[in-house]
Amino acid sequence: MNKEKEKENAALAAVAFIEDHMVVGLGTGSTAYYAITAIAERVKKGLQIKAVPTSEQTATLALSLGIPLTDINAVDVIDITIDGADEFTKEKYMIKGGGGALLREKIVAAKTKREFIIADASKLVDHLGKFKLPIEVIPFARGYVMEELRKLQLKAAVRPFITDEGNNIIDVTYGKIEDPIALSAQLNEIIGVVTHGLFINLAFNILMGEGDQVKVFS
Repeated sequence: MNKEKEKENAALAAVAFIEDHMVVGLGTGSTAYYAITAIAERVKKGLQIKAVPTSEQTATLALSLGIPLTDINAVDVIDITIDGADEFTKEKYMIKGGGGALLREKIVAAKTKREFIIADASKLVDHLGKFKLPIEVIPFARGYVMEELRKLQLKAAVRPFITDEGNNIIDVTYGKIEDPIALSAQLNEIIGVVTHGLFINLAFNILMGEGDQVKVFS
């Protein structure tokens, strides 16, 4: 079975948890797309929700499909968020941000009761680091952060991309990340770093499409 079908199966399994009157976080990316379209179908059939998008791209898609949106600052909590991941481990450590929405994705995740991550089987890894690690920085600090990363002997490159918040992204080629928690703390200490793509202790469940089945990491 191909990856797209695995993504769709995982998305449908996650969307089944949504109930009337929930506040729902909408992820960004090719896997989240399947969840958004499935949610839209349920909205057409009468599901009553309010949704918080994690990017302008997602907001545009959701509105075009008839999903009602609300501002994150207008809600106390988000009941369920469905989002994708660039890679993850069985411990539910993740790298996210390949699509450039990592800051809003992390804020939405932090405000969510149950964050469902959906993925195809290719995203499961023994150790994080196969995928480049994105780091979002304010433009004024870009050069400084690059220098600090060089001091850590990390190979880094500025992505030709501007985030929804007007920031830059630096992609780091790290290799095997043995201790994601320690690296997360180390990156958080660099002045000018807004956030990074290591998502630690934010996923409630990861639903992974594997063939025609969906495997749950909880």
